[in-house]
Amino acid sequence: MKSKVTERLTEGAAPEVVDYLYLPRLREEFGSSFAHMTAVNRAHVLMLAKQRIISLPAARKILRALAALERRGVRGFRLDPQLEDTYFNYEAAVIKLTGTDIGGQMHTARSRNDLGATITRLMIRDTLLEYVPLLFQARRTALAQARRYASIVMPGYTHLQPAQPLTYGHYLVGVAAALERDTRRIAGAYEIANRSALGACALAGTTFPIDRALPARLLGFDGIVEHTLDAVASRDFALELLAGWAIFGLTCSRLAQDCYIWFTHEFGSVDFPDRVAGTSSIMPQKKNPVVLEHLKGKPAHLLAAFVSMAAAVKMTNFTNTVDGNREATHWLWHARDEARACAVLLNLVLATARPNAALLEARARADFSTATDLADLLVRSGRMSFREAHHVVGGVVREAIAAGLRADQIGGELVDRVARRVVGRPARLDAGALRRALDPRRSVEGRAHPGGPAPREVRRMIREAERRLRTEERAHAVRAARVEKAAAALSGAVRALLRGR
Repeated sequence: MKSKVTERLTEGAAPEVVDYLYLPRLREEFGSSFAHMTAVNRAHVLMLAKQRIISLPAARKILRALAALERRGVRGFRLDPQLEDTYFNYEAAVIKLTGTDIGGQMHTARSRNDLGATITRLMIRDTLLEYVPLLFQARRTALAQARRYASIVMPGYTHLQPAQPLTYGHYLVGVAAALERDTRRIAGAYEIANRSALGACALAGTTFPIDRALPARLLGFDGIVEHTLDAVASRDFALELLAGWAIFGLTCSRLAQDCYIWFTHEFGSVDFPDRVAGTSSIMPQKKNPVVLEHLKGKPAHLLAAFVSMAAAVKMTNFTNTVDGNREATHWLWHARDEARACAVLLNLVLATARPNAALLEARARADFSTATDLADLLVRSGRMSFREAHHVVGGVVREAIAAGLRADQIGGELVDRVARRVVGRPARLDAGALRRALDPRRSVEGRAHPGGPAPREVRRMIREAERRLRTEERAHAVRAARVEKAAAALSGAVRALLRGR
């Protein structure tokens, strides 16, 4: 069978090429890129007509054919893998409606290289416009819950051992801070992605008198990728997005891991409503944290997509290549779906987690997480350096545990006895000061410096984070409005040309 796309090749694609390369790619890409392909073709034809590279009658016939194909929709196409890819199948349909002499002009001053790069950029732009608000929502939920639980005292942990008291609200503000950075990394890919590659052609541009800026404006891009080789060689904007998603996935997984442990019967620190849990097929007592397990597992797909793309790009030439551009982005759209799932599930977890306030505060009173406050009190008393106080309190905790005492049962006699052994003199602490030092609620309230867990400082951080969030939301809305305005301008320009204006 003769090639359907060129006289250069005397044979059509081998069955293996069709079955493992062209057909899978067509099935995966045609539907998802169809609307973008139509938009890019319209903008390109308008530019060709304006620059008098093709005639107005030819441009009108092509634009009418594009409209007919749009009305027909994806299901109206009978895809032929012997035509290799989405563009050749689309172009063949245009030519069928207009004839080769007219439809064949649509690809003047263009290559599949700059066309493909531009469509990938458009798809990523649409992804970001839809996706970033999901992160906004998760941050808003985290901050709302932080305000709600700003005074819920709990042990803070390092190495999964009680460390110092904080509040559940303080913990959530920390999560919101991480999500804010995740949002900025992910949204930052927009500025790089939202540039048109059209006009770069295969890699060196064209000798036709094209206007690269016109289709860029009509498609809502912020400008062009100026260097023609870079425009078709690089997909680093996609790699940057995958990196942002991978890092965001780590935030999701770490939060889920905390909640996973806190939800255990042994911890019992947080609970979730039944609608956020599963059960066992054999054990009737089970309430399984399946959402948390998925939220821990899905980030692995995001990380794998990033590593896959980076590995595919590595050792490719700095030009348009199939491995560097097509194979490299294979998992990008799967990662998009997983990243969306992570954002939605994260928001669900943040919204529904219920801290066990009484148990958490009781643990903070009992588990020696106020030991540092006791050491600080010994320093403030003027009788010890911090290192001496550290040794004394370490001994106090060890003896209290051996005697079966809780932290809030430590008395002055025990502190004095250990102090005499360690530093050779009693501590002689005021009984009231000792009780206050071992009170986790006072410990939290005393940490009112910037970033600390004191409820008033937590609420201040929430207000500032919400202010920044509103600013980001406004900027995102402006971007979305610009894209909508450009789409309207493109439609208007097409109508004007068809009417002969």
